[in-house]
Amino acid sequence: MKQYIETGIKKMMGTQREVTAQRKDGTTFPCSLGISEPGQSGLFCGFIRDLTQEKARESEIIAKQVAAEKLSTELRENQGIIMGILDAAFHALFVIDENCIIQMVNKKSCEVFGWTKEEFVGSNINIIMPAYVAEKHDQYMKNYLETGMKKMIGTQRELIACRKDGSTFPCVLGLSETEKAGMICGFIRDLTKDKAAQAAVLAKNAELQIQQNLIMSILDASFDGLFVIDEHCTIQMVNTRSCEVFGWTKEE
Repeated sequence: MKQYIETGIKKMMGTQREVTAQRKDGTTFPCSLGISEPGQSGLFCGFIRDLTQEKARESEIIAKQVAAEKLSTELRENQGIIMGILDAAFHALFVIDENCIIQMVNKKSCEVFGWTKEEFVGSNINIIMPAYVAEKHDQYMKNYLETGMKKMIGTQRELIACRKDGSTFPCVLGLSETEKAGMICGFIRDLTKDKAAQAAVLAKNAELQIQQNLIMSILDASFDGLFVIDEHCTIQMVNTRSCEVFGWTKEE
């Protein structure tokens, strides 16, 4: 103040600044100090505003921001771990919202269907369905959300899926509802190899049956009775001539 009076240089006059004030009991508190000079009276006027509550609110806000940033970092790290686990899965994964829009896919989904993650996310889930199924899917989802009737939720069923190139394949679809309302999670297992293996087994069985029928036709043409028994003397096979000779049927 002495310097101002002597030099006339206003370092604080007409401004506000944060300072620390002291109470009678010796405790201190943050405050905003504003000083002005009313006229040429030689008097000075100071206004002091206690900033204790504001500083407490600022500290609270900063603490929340720090906590939010920490949580965000943890979520990103956890999401990375979760995606790593999902990408290691053997089956395709899709997460869609209530509008049937894909929110998340795993690496296997891209391998199976031929779309990239960027192409999948934001697209309608019906892009992986044949046209005759796709045109009904949105209506099914709408009915489910309006009525709560779960025709497929929590179940598995076989159906036909469609790749990006238009080719189709058999698969098993399992659906479940996530804890977040309106989000549906689906796992798809490609049955192409399974169906091929089943077809191979059926073809082999059919071939064996033809061979067995041929052998039996040859044996039935024999002029002599034929018996095949096991180690317990139980008859396992007879030919037609055996039935004619003994009067028993093959079933007997």
